[in-house]
Amino acid sequence: MINIILFGPPGSGKGTQSEKLIEKYKFKHISTGDLLRSEIAAKTSLGIEAKNFMDKGQLVPDEVVIGMISHVLEANPQAKGFLFDGFPRTKAQSEALDKLLHEKHTEISLVLALTVSEDELVKRLLNRGLTSGRSDDVNEEIIRARIIEYENKTMAVADYYKQFNKVIAIKGEGSVNDIFNLLCKEIDNKL
Repeated sequence: MINIILFGPPGSGKGTQSEKLIEKYKFKHISTGDLLRSEIAAKTSLGIEAKNFMDKGQLVPDEVVIGMISHVLEANPQAKGFLFDGFPRTKAQSEALDKLLHEKHTEISLVLALTVSEDELVKRLLNRGLTSGRSDDVNEEIIRARIIEYENKTMAVADYYKQFNKVIAIKGEGSVNDIFNLLCKEIDNKL
């Protein structure tokens, strides 16, 4: 089993590349946003707990999200691997995920970090904002603030996994297929 964290700032192409990787390798996609929505819709105990936090405008605690991820791992024993998207976002979440995976006799195999220049990210997000309907994709000042927020908080995840030599930087600029081929090359080296 291979477990991958796809990592990168807003606008780096994670969504596009996730879809292609899932299709090619038949990974189970773990998006915490999707997980939260499905647990809430199914009215599971974790979903109800998460909704209570969200209704108060609070972040869902890490242990609730880890519980949801645990359910996905248990429900998919035949999975060839898992692709984590949007999680972990902090060092504490990384440590909690590693602990959970260790309990399941597996681990993170690779952290694929898409690297894209700030100017390119801004250009992509402004372009996406023309059709996405997302208010945070139409204002350059907000976009730049999101990139800084990503660098300040989420880079700790890359730093955490670097100590285990699991982080591979992938140039996230160029054609979608060129970037995809770079990602596949690194995954194939692990298979």
